[in-house]
Amino acid sequence: MRTESTFQLSESQIQEFYKEGLLHIDFSFDHVLLDKIIEKTLPLYDQGMLKKKSPGLRLQDGWKQIEEIRQLAMNSSVLAALEQLFGRKARPFQTLNFPIGTEQLAHSDTLHFNSVPKGFMVGVWIALENIDKDNGPIFYYPESHKLKEYNMRSFRLGRGHNFYPQYEQAIQKIISKKKLTSSLGEIQKGHAIIWHANLLHGGSAQKDMSRTRHSQVTHCYFENCKYYTPLYSRFPFKQYREPIWIPESPDYVLPEQAYLPPTRWPLRLRQNILSKIKNAKFWEK
Repeated sequence: MRTESTFQLSESQIQEFYKEGLLHIDFSFDHVLLDKIIEKTLPLYDQGMLKKKSPGLRLQDGWKQIEEIRQLAMNSSVLAALEQLFGRKARPFQTLNFPIGTEQLAHSDTLHFNSVPKGFMVGVWIALENIDKDNGPIFYYPESHKLKEYNMRSFRLGRGHNFYPQYEQAIQKIISKKKLTSSLGEIQKGHAIIWHANLLHGGSAQKDMSRTRHSQVTHCYFENCKYYTPLYSRFPFKQYREPIWIPESPDYVLPEQAYLPPTRWPLRLRQNILSKIKNAKFWEK
């Protein structure tokens, strides 16, 4: 069972999250736990990429192999804070661990993870060591979560990762057009950043390649929603998914990952909908 927490966000912290789309917070994580995560993940990274310090290096869903990653992802204070922010219980479903900066271009998590009703997804980034401007912090655009949700269809792109580079370039144009200004997520070891799913963010260049940038991201949905992947959806149909929820205790058996087929509506209804939107413009000018 989930451990209950007495952790409480202040009203000013809640307001900051909804104003900026992001909240920097110290949950007082056990540093011994963080050190164990670093120690146990190092052998699991691609050693060739680790030696070259390739920016794309990561370990996805390490909670399945390392108990400490699961514990950090299911931290009761974090889950209590998320429930305060969204009014529903958080359901962590994915972890990503990084030994160095990602140098990933700006994007919104809503393209990868979305929900019905929308808006019930969040990312929690935790520094496993001190992260400053020289070892590849995240960058983000304050208040960009208030923009519309951009997906592949917004830019008249096909679905799937083959078109993802074009999506990234389209987002760069949006940033330029709207004259958005970025900030760096420089945080101390054990501190966390909670970001809104629609916040534009990415990974800055790692200036000091002699250093590491160990961190962990946990992606969370919330209860009583349906979940889907816009990147692989084709309007008006959604590519629904059944996430593997990170378990609350170490005693678990992993189910098979499940993706549901896109919702199919009756032919006449589909034709009626498509005829109505045929000449509509849904992309940014």
